Amino acid sequence: MAKILFANTMIFEGTNKDLVPGEVLVQGNRIQAVAGPGETLPREGCDVIDAGGATLMPGMVNTHCHLTYNNGTTVAELTALPVEEHVLLTMHNAKQALDMGFTAAVGAASAKPRLDIVIRNEINKGKIPGPRLLAGSPELTVTGGLADDNQLDAKHPSVSIICDGADEFRRVVRTMIREGVDLIKFNNSGDSFCYPRMAAYDNPMTEDEVAAICNTANNIGKRLAAHAHADSSVRQCMKYDVEFIFHASFATDETIEQLERVKHKHYVSPAIAARYNTTYEAKDWGITTDVAEMIGNKRELEKGIEVMTKMHKAGIKVLPFGDYGFAWLPQGTEARDLEHFVNLFGFSPWESLRAATAYGGEAWVGKSGEKMGRVAPGYLADILLVDGNPLLDLSLLQDRNALLAIMKDGQFHKPFQGRVAAGQSLAAE
Repeated sequence: MAKILFANTMIFEGTNKDLVPGEVLVQGNRIQAVAGPGETLPREGCDVIDAGGATLMPGMVNTHCHLTYNNGTTVAELTALPVEEHVLLTMHNAKQALDMGFTAAVGAASAKPRLDIVIRNEINKGKIPGPRLLAGSPELTVTGGLADDNQLDAKHPSVSIICDGADEFRRVVRTMIREGVDLIKFNNSGDSFCYPRMAAYDNPMTEDEVAAICNTANNIGKRLAAHAHADSSVRQCMKYDVEFIFHASFATDETIEQLERVKHKHYVSPAIAARYNTTYEAKDWGITTDVAEMIGNKRELEKGIEVMTKMHKAGIKVLPFGDYGFAWLPQGTEARDLEHFVNLFGFSPWESLRAATAYGGEAWVGKSGEKMGRVAPGYLADILLVDGNPLLDLSLLQDRNALLAIMKDGQFHKPFQGRVAAGQSLAAE
């Protein structure tokens, strides 16, 4: 079994606030050993890579990923491609995600029922490049809820499956599980994207409907995610063991206190770029800041910042990334969230990276017992080499040229070709 030794590296382990000089040995698809300052690992039988002082860190994990989104301008547009083109687009998005350092992703809703499933299967077979993927269902919604874009006189397909009543939801959950999803996603709140129909602080689903979705999935051992802006939505997630709570913008202080008591069971993904970029960076697509305020998006942003700041202080695991794939937050720019977490929520840079790696890996593997998201013995060899110190400049992770090497499952997706910055520095001396 091949052995690869990374030498002359500065290591971000995933949970430590500082970079530490050291060496890392990969054998097969696992990290076998890590040497700290002043230590060396045996070289015999190893392919030794001198990283030139580059930062070695875990691959990033997107726990709110929409690989099937096509950078459209409306929710309905996200599914408008014919299925043949949509498969190809998703395949290209998967490769781009890995190119940008995302070695694992949680499918947070597929724009068509089997897109995530097919792409996951091809990635797992090694036929196409992409992150480790948990395949998500389409968004399960109710008549009039988020992602129901129909009208009485016209049908408008969207990224959803529309159900009404517990029995319909049970049938659809079972159907999606039969087809092969890893995760069921449902919308138990509105969103400014469906203005004026359903505000984000409203919950259109009945208790029976949410219970039917969650009990059916939990009984079969599948995982759950919810589009849950509203306070009542977050409470339902806690009640019915929904691991991935997306948005949570309007959670009250009482709900945050309740969530703190069960924080080991849940991960909160605010997808704050969908709020920030829509408020301040979407005017070219007709959404000025005034429009964003009118439809309620600016309020979602402001409440989301307030709530996530409180959750972070409470030790709740708030995770970056999410809802990229619209025109004004396009695929491939997800790493910008790391700076949003610092600038908007008060994270320190190392905490932002911890959320993207160690916490993201923990969330991805769930109860499986697998180890992902840290540079430590026994963990999956999902590794990035970065040209510089991301703790001093998180924007490095937005630059694919700064990603000097990308390894997934012990195999190089992007082999290390040397460190240009280090070479330039030596030449200058």
